[in-house]
Amino acid sequence: MDEYERLQEIAKELKLLDSVFSMVSWDLETYMPPRGLILRSEQLGLLRKVIHRMAISSEVGKLLDKAENNASSLNDKQNRNVYLFRRSYDALAKIPEDLVGQLAKQRAISVEVWKKAKATNNWKMFEPELQKMVDLSRRRSEIISEVRGIPILYDSMLDEFERGITSKKISEVFGNLRERLVPLSKKCAEASQDVDTSFLSKKVPIDVQRLIAKDLTKIIGYDIVTENAGGRIDEVEHPFTTGYFDDVRITVKYHEDNISSMIYAILHEGGHALYEQNLNHDWMYQMIGEAASYGIHESQSRFVENMLGRSPEFIKYYHPRLNEFTDGLFSGMNLDDFTKAMNLVQPSLIRIEADEVTYSLHIIIRFEIERDLFSEKITVSELPQIWNERYEEYLDLKVPDDTRGVLQDTHWASGYYGYFPSYALGNIYDGVLLEKLNKDEPMWLSEVGKGNAKPALDWLCKNVHYYAALYDPIELLKHVTGKEMTAAPYLSYLENKYSGLFGF
Repeated sequence: MDEYERLQEIAKELKLLDSVFSMVSWDLETYMPPRGLILRSEQLGLLRKVIHRMAISSEVGKLLDKAENNASSLNDKQNRNVYLFRRSYDALAKIPEDLVGQLAKQRAISVEVWKKAKATNNWKMFEPELQKMVDLSRRRSEIISEVRGIPILYDSMLDEFERGITSKKISEVFGNLRERLVPLSKKCAEASQDVDTSFLSKKVPIDVQRLIAKDLTKIIGYDIVTENAGGRIDEVEHPFTTGYFDDVRITVKYHEDNISSMIYAILHEGGHALYEQNLNHDWMYQMIGEAASYGIHESQSRFVENMLGRSPEFIKYYHPRLNEFTDGLFSGMNLDDFTKAMNLVQPSLIRIEADEVTYSLHIIIRFEIERDLFSEKITVSELPQIWNERYEEYLDLKVPDDTRGVLQDTHWASGYYGYFPSYALGNIYDGVLLEKLNKDEPMWLSEVGKGNAKPALDWLCKNVHYYAALYDPIELLKHVTGKEMTAAPYLSYLENKYSGLFGF
């Protein structure tokens, strides 16, 4: 067996252990009894240390050296595998095993404390655990920053989620985004202020919502019911997706008086799941078999949620089906008014319930806070105050409590610093991809109006999912579309859609 084949064996073992870690973490969020928290944090800490130990073994280092010396005998895909393995190895090898275990344990504890703090509007309960998470994450990123030669600490965090992206580039693109989004948001809000959305708070029993959720997954092709199903839906405080290729699970939080929250959470998480399941199966267990980046991941979830799920075509198709499930609960609304209501633009406090236009402003706020936190311009104790100030400045909203403010997201409790920009980058990627999709499949929206999402989703599978991590995100975008990353196509999409909806 040559060094490359042995590297692939080790990569497979690491991928399998990572998938075990994901499923154990899924259980933590879904079915684990409350008293199991400390035990589970110990289990996760040990498992992460075992994975870390394997990933940085001296054998891996020697195999990588040999594979790189014989690069001319490998093809492009094999060399890409070696590059990605080396990139991971060099960073992980410098991170102490003890720090890896501490991070995994603290993540489990922080998330559980965050849940309680959010439920009771108690920032002070969460603050010390968040401070520990920030400190541990800073230590880890300082090491990665040095290994990869990234001079700015926060850039090393961004690089973990979006290879090749810097805070300077994001600041530039987000600046262009914000410049046009703020006036567009105000224009949309003014044009839609008389739209009746009271129907959205009509009570739909949770059991009925579960049936609707199952129906939505069927439409987008996320199988949770057949003998060959590779997915399932479970209930959590904050929706997420986890899994690997043939076992990818989504979660949702049902609100009896907010059915649209469920609909778009299912479509969003379903988009994530489809991406994971449709990655190139020939590359399963290989480094190139991973997602290209978190931003590309978000582009797929947000495409299904927004460009497909909030399109007038989809809403008009799904309206009668919704009435079938709810015994005509929503039949009293004019179809055009129903479509406008589902696309209402109104500044809101909660990111995951934000409309399509204002959503990126929520992300820009979080990006700026993270950037300033890790450049030591602000402290953890100042986060609630800074958060509230930015919401008033960017969205003209006063935050009434921390539950609907700084405590609303799970990401910081989980140590996912540098993740938030991926959401808005996903929107931006979608804009560029949409231009190409419209050219290649000009009738895709018409088909969505018939309940057929396959033309759009098959195109994404062929042009995005298939390539997995063969390219870095910006390179992937250019390979698929021939275009560079820019916010202009996404902004044009929003302006055209909402001016058409609300007539301005």
